[in-house]
Amino acid sequence: MSVSASELRIGIVGAGGFAAFAARALEKVEGVKIVAVADSNALSASILADAYVARAYSTYELFLKDDKVDVVYIATPPALHYGQSKAALLAGKHVICEKPAALTVREAEELVEIARNNKLLYVVNLMQRYNPLCRLVGIMVEENSLGEFTHGYFENYASDETLAPEHWFWNDSISGGIFIEHGVHFFDLFASWLGKGELVFSAKWKRPIADGDIYDRVQAIVNYEKGPVSYYHGFDQPKILDRQEIKLQFERGDITLYGWVPVRIKITGLFSKEQLEKLKLDFRGCAIVTHDTGQADHNPSRSLSTNSTSATEAHSAKGRFKNISFDRFITMEYGDDSDKMQIYEQLLKSMIKNQWDWIMDNSVGRLVDGRNAVESLRIAALSTTLAKCY
Repeated sequence: MSVSASELRIGIVGAGGFAAFAARALEKVEGVKIVAVADSNALSASILADAYVARAYSTYELFLKDDKVDVVYIATPPALHYGQSKAALLAGKHVICEKPAALTVREAEELVEIARNNKLLYVVNLMQRYNPLCRLVGIMVEENSLGEFTHGYFENYASDETLAPEHWFWNDSISGGIFIEHGVHFFDLFASWLGKGELVFSAKWKRPIADGDIYDRVQAIVNYEKGPVSYYHGFDQPKILDRQEIKLQFERGDITLYGWVPVRIKITGLFSKEQLEKLKLDFRGCAIVTHDTGQADHNPSRSLSTNSTSATEAHSAKGRFKNISFDRFITMEYGDDSDKMQIYEQLLKSMIKNQWDWIMDNSVGRLVDGRNAVESLRIAALSTTLAKCY
């Protein structure tokens, strides 16, 4: 399929809330045009299509025959992803699919192979890799800014206010379960920092006093090339208490990110003067406190002042049988929780630009490709299959 460098015509499959959000974000990219919407609910398809003067389809087969669609963007429940992606690729369309790629690794691998054989784009929107904060963390890990990585965790205390007992989210045959439906984002994010991972342990907990098998809490431990990470996902909170925290611990400090789309970061550690100046450049406008003695305050809600106190230079410490020299013991905070939806929109825009560039020139490097979809699903599927049930 020939795609123009000046116009990318997108057809959206699924007309739910996220599809509407994605359409708004994508149309803000110069040259992107929403030209078609498909949904089994004809009214829903028409409402979303009308907002972009696009064509509405209530059958997927007719949608795929639309030769004005360059890229199919799939935003339907997970059980439909494999079949819809395969059909689109075989119809000669490029495909961007919401996570996960499929419910099994074999299906995801097949999609990647079909795309490769037909020289088409196939990618799952694992958009965390496009987050500027996450990319800066990756640089710090690569440069050993805080020494060697020792341990990480992701804690997701998510709301279930909109997830009624009959919602497809609770039906593993449709969603794949929490690890597959939701966890793939974070398995992939940590892999971007720490290399390939292998599952060590997984478990899931059934919701008490609930009809059917509703497992609302899961946990996994994955050992990456650089070290272990613990994951916890619980969908059991009121919306007002919905919160997420990512933490990476190193030999000389730690990094904490807040939000499932991280928009705020806190770094505590031992730095040289040169490292501290680089930190200020990377996180312009950040708030920094220098600690003279004692332990850093790890309270993420604390308001930090940009007026640092003085500290004696050329400190020394010891950990893991290593001598550590540093000039400053600091805590830095950067970002604002209120920016979440704006950042999320920017990630989608960055993703579509990067993938469009690749369509035009296959030598362009991509932050996310089909391999990410397969590898993150591999960990998620194993976590699901091998989970100890409680």
